[in-house]
Amino acid sequence: MPPAPEEHTPAAAPHHPEPGGSGRYGEALFRPEHPEEGGRIDHAALVYDPFTRERLYALGAGPGRRCLDVGAGTGTVARWLAEEAGADEVVALDRDTDRLAPLAGPRLRVRTADITRLAAEPGLGTFDLVHARFVLMHLPERRELVGRLAELVKPGGHLVLSDAVDVPDPADTTSAYRRTLDAMWRTLAETIGTDIAAVRAYPHLLRAAGLEGVAAELVCPPLTPGSPLAAFWTETLERMRPALLAGARLDETTLDETLSYLASPRLAELGPGMLTVWGRRPPPTRD
Repeated sequence: MPPAPEEHTPAAAPHHPEPGGSGRYGEALFRPEHPEEGGRIDHAALVYDPFTRERLYALGAGPGRRCLDVGAGTGTVARWLAEEAGADEVVALDRDTDRLAPLAGPRLRVRTADITRLAAEPGLGTFDLVHARFVLMHLPERRELVGRLAELVKPGGHLVLSDAVDVPDPADTTSAYRRTLDAMWRTLAETIGTDIAAVRAYPHLLRAAGLEGVAAELVCPPLTPGSPLAAFWTETLERMRPALLAGARLDETTLDETLSYLASPRLAELGPGMLTVWGRRPPPTRD
């Protein structure tokens, strides 16, 4: 029988270090050639795609639109935009496009490019919709990149950004689950520069980039045993095991207890959520 989670002990909220990792997502962690990486990404897509589709559809994704999906991953959002939403053209952009290439077609173009070097990418043009999910949080250049992505939006079009936020119980700092998630975020920050605290500033970044009608919404899908979300976090923690155990960030007993808890009917947690922020490029002013 899986062990029960530790009792919560009131204490001060944990301190999260400033991001400082010099590695990159897909290199230092979560390499795309790993045989289980596609499945891990797809488990997240099963959870978050319905929320993303609902928001993009509400912002006018559909016929007559040209769309850019940045960091397209396995292409679930790009394929939906092209095949179900019926966008005229979709550009799926990622550094690694092996999983995207089979999706290419008359309305879905696959482009291999690094988001941090978009300024050097010729012929991208502008778009009615620019979307990036779980991308900018891993990049220290996120402030500049928001401005660059906003420049790719046509007047009247939208920029839509989604990234992870954590909503921990402030009274829980000692359970295995909490210690594991804190160690995970700390490891991501120290290894590849992930900064989930910066995500909460996205509305201000979009407004500073000249967008209007800026709004945001937070979703925390149910975290239940056997669900795709539990599978995503289990796979993520297993993939991060060597990094988590290095440098005394976490001990193996605590990690294994958390993994058992994620599969247990005793699981009762508010898991990390997804913050989505959007804004519209205003039309040119008339003299």
